[in-house]
Amino acid sequence: MAGKPKRHAMLRRSRAMWGSRRVWRPRLIFWTGAIVVGLVSVLFAKLADLTQLLFHMMVNGGAGWRGWLPLAITPLGFVASAWLAHVCFPNSQGSGIPQAIAARHLRDEEDRRHLLSLRMVVGKIGLTLLGLACGASISREGPTVQVGASVMLQTARWGGMAQAKGLILAGSAAGVAAAFNTPLAGIVFAIEEMGRTYQARTNGLVLTAVIFAGLASLALLGNYTYFGVARSSVSFADWPLILACGVVGGALGAFFSLTTLKATRRIRRWNTLQPLKRALVVAGVCGMGVAIIGLAAGGLTFGTGYSQARGAIEGEALPWYFFAAKLAAGLLSTISGIPGGLFAPSLSVGAGIGSTLGLVFGSDIGIAALLGMAGYFAGVVQAPMTAFVIILEMTGNHDNVIALMLASMLGYGTARIVSHEPLYHALSRIFIADALRRKRAEAAAPD
Repeated sequence: MAGKPKRHAMLRRSRAMWGSRRVWRPRLIFWTGAIVVGLVSVLFAKLADLTQLLFHMMVNGGAGWRGWLPLAITPLGFVASAWLAHVCFPNSQGSGIPQAIAARHLRDEEDRRHLLSLRMVVGKIGLTLLGLACGASISREGPTVQVGASVMLQTARWGGMAQAKGLILAGSAAGVAAAFNTPLAGIVFAIEEMGRTYQARTNGLVLTAVIFAGLASLALLGNYTYFGVARSSVSFADWPLILACGVVGGALGAFFSLTTLKATRRIRRWNTLQPLKRALVVAGVCGMGVAIIGLAAGGLTFGTGYSQARGAIEGEALPWYFFAAKLAAGLLSTISGIPGGLFAPSLSVGAGIGSTLGLVFGSDIGIAALLGMAGYFAGVVQAPMTAFVIILEMTGNHDNVIALMLASMLGYGTARIVSHEPLYHALSRIFIADALRRKRAEAAAPD
């Protein structure tokens, strides 16, 4: 009988807690933030598609002289984007994933605010769209991660929530899930790529953010697969193709990653004396390079590469040179200093590698494209689980699980031999170092 009053007291406390405004206010703000991430991701996706369409209409329609417009539009657009990123939206350059990773490692709230804020949401979206409007080989998925992390961190500020690191992780996962309509990939990305020191207590935050962002995306776009549904299946006779796609894709992915890191570091050192002027020179040169490559490739390398990758998955062979041209255009776009991601361009390079190897081996082009995507993407980001899960969810075909896992692991293993530094984590250290330098400069400044 003595336990009865105790149980009643516990029930009263539980009811009081669940009915407390102090308990529910942060939760409602958090859920609202996750829904906003989904809505913003959908809007971003729609605007990105329209922007790409606008670019192609400008350069392909009407008189023949329009075909040469990229020689003016692309470098000028790169310069304008780099100037705005440097002057108006510092730390918006590049993918956005390194900034989110860096923010998780920084302890000071002001340092995080430099990387993740509502101002950054506006700048990241606007400048990524500007890059797509001038033909840059970039995508919106990486920027959506920084946008999602920014929204969720602002949610923490408004809701008085203390788990900043967990909320950045949750926003990043929600961004990937909503950008591709791949909830499992969002969770795996959060664990494998964003949170190499992942903590179990963030499970609820990540899952809840992915669910609410996914619901918002589903409400507007319905249930869809990013690249359509892949119909082909791997057979035992395809094992040489799996090995080739894994090893060749991984090696080329590591080459992209290593070259990006070395070029970025050298450019940053060269820019030290005249940061803005030299940053604009680099952007203009890279923009001209992207324009020349695009014209030489018949316009195939401009933009995200989504349509080329989807065509390869559906069995349409890409030109044998496409993967090399797209890789070069993506590399120049990445090191130029303009905001923009590399998810979709990397997947299109992988599809091109697979398509070429499929022609060499006489294999099904659709299967070869999928395997090439897995090997190359795993080589670029050195996150094999994210690679094969995201490709499975984007193509809706689960018959090729083992083959994609093998190609991803081969790509990852090959990349580790060539380059020991995962791309996003190596780039994140640049932003961490910048924050530390800023702190030291502020401490040394006279009062």
